[in-house]
Amino acid sequence: MGKVTGFMEFERLEEGYEPVGARVKNYKEFVIGLSVEQSTQQAARCMDCGTPFCNNGCPVNNIIPDFNDLVYQGDWANAITILHSTNNFPEFTGRICPAPCEAACTLNVNDDAVGIKSIEHAIIDRAWAEGWVQPQLPKYKTGKTVAIVGSGPAGLAAAQQLARAGHSVTVFEKNDRVGGLLRYGIPDFKMEKSHIDRRVAQMEAEGVVFRTSVLVACMPEGSKVTNWAKDSISPDELKSQFDAVLLSGGSEASRDLPAPGRELSGIHFAMEFLPQQNKVNAGDKLKGQIRADGKHVVVIGGGDTGSDCVGTSNRHGAKSVTQFELMPQPPEVEDRPLTWPYWPLKLRTSSSHEEGCEREFAISTKEFVGEKGKLTGVKTVRVEWQGGKMVEVPGSEQIIKADLVFLAMGFVAPVATVLDAFGVSKDARGNAKASTDFSGGYKTNVDKVFAAGDMRRGQSLVVWAIREGRQAARAVDEFLMGRSDLPR
Repeated sequence: MGKVTGFMEFERLEEGYEPVGARVKNYKEFVIGLSVEQSTQQAARCMDCGTPFCNNGCPVNNIIPDFNDLVYQGDWANAITILHSTNNFPEFTGRICPAPCEAACTLNVNDDAVGIKSIEHAIIDRAWAEGWVQPQLPKYKTGKTVAIVGSGPAGLAAAQQLARAGHSVTVFEKNDRVGGLLRYGIPDFKMEKSHIDRRVAQMEAEGVVFRTSVLVACMPEGSKVTNWAKDSISPDELKSQFDAVLLSGGSEASRDLPAPGRELSGIHFAMEFLPQQNKVNAGDKLKGQIRADGKHVVVIGGGDTGSDCVGTSNRHGAKSVTQFELMPQPPEVEDRPLTWPYWPLKLRTSSSHEEGCEREFAISTKEFVGEKGKLTGVKTVRVEWQGGKMVEVPGSEQIIKADLVFLAMGFVAPVATVLDAFGVSKDARGNAKASTDFSGGYKTNVDKVFAAGDMRRGQSLVVWAIREGRQAARAVDEFLMGRSDLPR
């Protein structure tokens, strides 16, 4: 495959970044992708390893060695055909997926993995530039109708697959623009929303109908979940008007931190903060936008959402940004013989961290401190893990100055009122209960109602959402037609 000795001749090439000083002045993407020549050289490093662990490391099972070889051979048009055969939206995954495929790369056993994500990014960007991405109209219409609730990556993937199978698909989105958490959860500097708009235009040409600002069921009283709906529709109406319904909303119920002082002004969920900035970037005007200008910001939670809060706060002009992580600091380099081909535990420094952030590990929040109802600091304590239990370190308490705190500790479940309104059974974690079995998979206990993505599996990666959307589409197609030619 490709250049037999390529992995010995060429080093891994990383995508570049614009300088910090320039990129924090705006919300544009700043990654500098590989050139055609660099992509060709990087693809030459693919090893023809016999057992491509990268395929299984990728949740959508991208056929990675094949598109690597095609890039090396200069056949980019067929490379995008191979890539699209398993992944509807490589421009999303090529930007925001953490690349578990690279962790599983055989070369990663004792060297640097092939830059699979950067090659994927280069393939789809060139495909759009060359006009190779075109609407794919169905050969015939089935006369069947499908409602999809939620326009995130799972809902979009399912909608596109079902429309191409000939069904009439309508996607319902409670917010004012299509994209779900891709639109209002991922900052623009990680993925500009023109990528979503371009796909929406393609899908509309394929026959998909999008109804935005429409809430299905209702929101719990006092909910902090982003909701810009102006209209609503009931589950009974959906079930009566459509032959099948797929629930593919996000896991949007944020994990709270009920420490003393939680009621103080200045404490917000990350998903109150991030969607507002994306909406402003889109040209909308907001009253009372949460801003970090000149403030001491503390982000509680060490994951990607917390990192997004760091990057956005830096672009606001925060005076300081500190990020808390409850767990100990992981090693800078993973133990590859122990972890390969699985996702390793190691210290991950994001581009947002590089822009300015103090990271604190093994630290727990005991109390929010304030004056006259307004946050002024966070009382913390150092912790250790002994026998699997968290133990506070005596004498390690301190107060860290904070004018603004963002809670970014993950999401516990989808909005319960939506599932309850449909009468869908839930699992122990509050997700829609449905299996992924080949036969009857993704079907809930309610007749003709299916569930996929975060709504079914809980908070997860964009690649898992796309995988579940595609598989659920096949299940719905089989339910409607008795058989399906859609890939699983």
